[in-house]
Amino acid sequence: MKLWIVAVGQRVPDWAQSAWDDYAKRFTPELKVELKAVKTEPRGSKTLDTLLAAERERIEAAIPKGTRIVVLDERGSPVSTKALAQRLTDWQLGGDDIALIIGGPDGLEPGFRQAAHERIRLSDLTLPHAMVRVLLIEQLYRAWSVNAGHPYHRE
Repeated sequence: MKLWIVAVGQRVPDWAQSAWDDYAKRFTPELKVELKAVKTEPRGSKTLDTLLAAERERIEAAIPKGTRIVVLDERGSPVSTKALAQRLTDWQLGGDDIALIIGGPDGLEPGFRQAAHERIRLSDLTLPHAMVRVLLIEQLYRAWSVNAGHPYHRE
């Protein structure tokens, strides 16, 4: 199974890239994680609907066909580490690759968000996008470690 993290925004600080790289290399060959960064639509004098529609097109182009879409959304279902571990197991048993979508500064186009297979919320806090990338990959690694009985996760 492959996990695609599709994130709107191409530039992240060095610390975020370093953290991403560290966690990405920890995954086993059976569970690969790959980042696909898509360009943020330039703001200019465009309407919000126009911006979100352009970003939606880029997101959809980055997602391989047949991939299950899970969006990170402030209105999504809250998920604990144990619940994410269970979802990861369910996703693996389902056999589909998964695309976890991180929207841009203005979020995700409403129709795309509603059409997703799942909507989850990582936190009630408003977080910088670079930090969301790091938090997401760390939690995916932690979920994998729970399922594998690896000692990384402690309770």
